[in-house]
Amino acid sequence: MAFTRATGKHRRPSRMRRTTAHAAGVAALTTTGVVGTLTAPALAAEPAAEQTGLLPVVSIGDSVAEQIDAQAAAQQQAAAEAAAERRAEAAAAQRAQERVKEAREARERAAREAERERLTAHVPPISGSYVSTGYRTGGTLWSSGSHTGVDFHAASGTPVHAVGSGTVVEAGWGGAYGNQVVIKMNDGTYTQYGHLSSIGVSVGQTVTPGQQIALSGATGNVTGAHLHFEVRASVEYGTDMDPVAYLRSHGVDL
Repeated sequence: MAFTRATGKHRRPSRMRRTTAHAAGVAALTTTGVVGTLTAPALAAEPAAEQTGLLPVVSIGDSVAEQIDAQAAAQQQAAAEAAAERRAEAAAAQRAQERVKEAREARERAAREAERERLTAHVPPISGSYVSTGYRTGGTLWSSGSHTGVDFHAASGTPVHAVGSGTVVEAGWGGAYGNQVVIKMNDGTYTQYGHLSSIGVSVGQTVTPGQQIALSGATGNVTGAHLHFEVRASVEYGTDMDPVAYLRSHGVDL
């Protein structure tokens, strides 16, 4: 008697159904964490994938994985390059700020140096003039018997300038000197400007080199308009110094 092929539920499942059932079994095991033994009849009785709602397991090929890795690497490289560019920009901005700061400090130093030079510079008391009567010239015109300063040729009303920086300590009538201004210089010496027709500063005022302080004249004991210029080591009479030597020692060409 010949055997015939079984039909119905005892038929061997097709390839597609076996694959689907295997995937469902794996999913069930993963969900429950329990490993069981599937008997052949139970496996054969499992419904198809379209009936259970379970999706077949899909494996990603090597080429797709390589593409994903390459994309991730490219993104990392782009992020690293962007970070490096930001660091470079920040460093460039910092260097620019430092250059601006250095330039500003250099300008400030130059300005301070220029101001220092201006304040320490000396100028003649009358521009474009000359000494008409020298220091220590003898004669009866002076009570001491000699000239304690120098006279600069000047018509009445000629501007008189402070020869350097200092503070006004006298501004008014000075007896034989007529209207006078006395300035205590920053170096500790005193300069005197006599026979003035008018005075333009007051006691306590600070002056700078070349600043106009008065107008020349012929007040006091004089024979004509001129400027009497005197330099003293102290405010006291008799401590006079050679005015021309004093000005030349401070860079004034007479």
